[in-house]
Amino acid sequence: MSSLQALCSGLPLRPLPENQGRWAGVPHAPVRTPGLSPAEEQLALRNALRYFPPDVQELLAPEFAQELRLYGHIYMYRFCPHIEMRAYPIEQYPCRTRAAAAIMHMIMNNLDPAVAQFPQELVTYGGNGQVFSNWAQFWLMMSYLSQMTEEQTLVMYSGHSLGLFPSSPGAPRLVITNGMVIPNYSSRTEYEKLFAIGVTMYGQMTAGSYCYIGPQGIVHGTVLTVLNAGRRYLGVEDLAGKVFVTSGLGGMSGAQAKAAAIVGCIGVIAEVDKAALMKRHQQGWLMEVTDSLDKCIERLREARRKKEVLSLGYHGNVVDLWERLVHELDTTGELLVDLGSDQTSCHNPFNGGYYPVQLGFSEAQSLMASDPATFKGLVQESLRRQVSAINRLAKENFFFWDYGNAFLLEAQRAGADVEKKGAKRTEFRYPSYVQHIMGDIFSQGFGPFRWVCTSGDPQDLAVTDQLATSVLEEAIAGGVNPAVKLQYVDNIRWIREAAKHQLVVGSQARILYSDQKGRVAIAVAFNQAIAQGKIKAPVVLSRDHHDVSGTDSPFRETSNIYDGSAFCADMAVQNFVGDAFRGATWVALHNGGGVGWGEVINGGFGLMLDGTQEAEQKAKMMLSWDVSNGVSHPKPLLCLLSPLVALPLPTADLSQSSAPFTSEMVRTLSCRPAHLCLFSSAAHISLGLFPEAPSHRLALPSSSAFVHTECPWCQTLPSQCSTPIAIAERPSFKPLSFYHL
Repeated sequence: MSSLQALCSGLPLRPLPENQGRWAGVPHAPVRTPGLSPAEEQLALRNALRYFPPDVQELLAPEFAQELRLYGHIYMYRFCPHIEMRAYPIEQYPCRTRAAAAIMHMIMNNLDPAVAQFPQELVTYGGNGQVFSNWAQFWLMMSYLSQMTEEQTLVMYSGHSLGLFPSSPGAPRLVITNGMVIPNYSSRTEYEKLFAIGVTMYGQMTAGSYCYIGPQGIVHGTVLTVLNAGRRYLGVEDLAGKVFVTSGLGGMSGAQAKAAAIVGCIGVIAEVDKAALMKRHQQGWLMEVTDSLDKCIERLREARRKKEVLSLGYHGNVVDLWERLVHELDTTGELLVDLGSDQTSCHNPFNGGYYPVQLGFSEAQSLMASDPATFKGLVQESLRRQVSAINRLAKENFFFWDYGNAFLLEAQRAGADVEKKGAKRTEFRYPSYVQHIMGDIFSQGFGPFRWVCTSGDPQDLAVTDQLATSVLEEAIAGGVNPAVKLQYVDNIRWIREAAKHQLVVGSQARILYSDQKGRVAIAVAFNQAIAQGKIKAPVVLSRDHHDVSGTDSPFRETSNIYDGSAFCADMAVQNFVGDAFRGATWVALHNGGGVGWGEVINGGFGLMLDGTQEAEQKAKMMLSWDVSNGVSHPKPLLCLLSPLVALPLPTADLSQSSAPFTSEMVRTLSCRPAHLCLFSSAAHISLGLFPEAPSHRLALPSSSAFVHTECPWCQTLPSQCSTPIAIAERPSFKPLSFYHL
């Protein structure tokens, strides 16, 4: 058994550790099929051997070559450390700086077998979300971190440590880039080759940036998504007796079962991998399991009748489940499902992310490796069948959304009927959860803010929970608009129920959705508590890259942007750069994540609070930018700031009109030399030109779900805001967007 001291001493070479190959009893990544030429195989081997001195290369070369042939990648199993891989208390790491020790804490959490999906292949979640490309990179990283001073920065190229370089105490200690491939070569096929030869890496979002906190993160996101789906689609606050059907119990998707229990509905989740299903059941996240479709339907009916809270895992293919639900509808007239989605890893559909209904799990894994073309054909046929079943159910009072996993994108590519007439490139027959559910929340500045108590002490986490709750309660007491209050209340409920639901897996971490004001206030409260000794060790702040500001992803995070910039990546890059010089402890920029390689650019950060005044100032500055960058993004359908020809102000009596606001009306008004403000109240939308003109009121249908919103800079309602600001409510209940003119 290695020690942390040994782990930080560089690659173990004399003697070499014994090669034990793949371990039994832990899940392993599917065999990759990169299709390398003989010359490319030699290049992959040379690149792997460059980490080792010449005297051991002769021994390792045939071993690495065999790994490449057997598994499609050189993981260097010989160097998988013999240590209990987990997030150790920060004081136990042999480092010269606490920031480096905090990074080590986060890295080892990402590789903890209780957290990681395929720990020996260094995959944290999503089927291919790598922490490193191979184990040599892990050893070198730990060694560099142990040597790092406050005047050095470690630079990472797709898992490869470039080295320690001089910098300043205010600079990031670590700068990470993953998958930064020239755009014309950023295809899925090219990726498989580039990863196999060891020159790039798919870091997903928080795998390669060392900020994953176990499935708790996606539990919270799923809780908010299902709660708000109930409000939007079903018109209910109470989801008792409502049925949510989905698939996936692996890495992030394993959260769906726990989320169903927390919101109080009936969650039925299909999973083809029995090991993944039983892992969630043993963790207590999945209440019941069955491998019988008949028993699954029978139990669903019973729970629906009794309005039980239930998370039921079906060991089988989700296509069979969807088609059985159609059969029940067509033969009995009974619709057994209210809400539906999918969380298979469709960003990686042909390499283990999606299993075709025609084959069993083991049979599919074999075909995937032996005949990729046939396997791809079966996957696409399966996607068509799944969509066909969903389409039949959607003719009734059933609502489906894409969970940002590229399900509808891959279904479209497979020829499934997901087209929407007259739609933009990012729109399908069913909305993404950003377009209809979470986009409204993001546009108010709310997103997946998180923290990790590096002491590893549950008591420190309890203190942070109490502090965060108090901050949100004080904000409500001070007066916030109804939309913000609703989000604060949902998150207070979340924190209070978190301990009861055993959400901590791995590091002592918590997530909540907060806006800019809340994030800054929580960070200040934590930092002061550390200074006062109420929290025993530093706290690392972070967030999912899937946030207000961190990700440009036209089929997920930015799918509700209609000004043509959905396919641009300026926001994510500016987020990465801006966080770096505003105080982040480390920053990361990735190609890929969520919807797949070449489909998204995303950035993230880690910020260590240590109780110092410097840490507080960094938190205030960096967190403000981290949210404002996204809120300020020029993203509405009604592009108020675009240069337009000035037209006279409409003179019609708007109060007598029941027609919806038109784009032309708003564009005309935005050309006036005034401060345009659109805001809403109940079933009305108010239009004001301040201070040149009085407010007009436009009557809208009573079903319109408009909400007040506040200025994200000064936290006041528009009518009270002293800053020139333009606010537009997008049609079809799209999110709010803010502009300082």
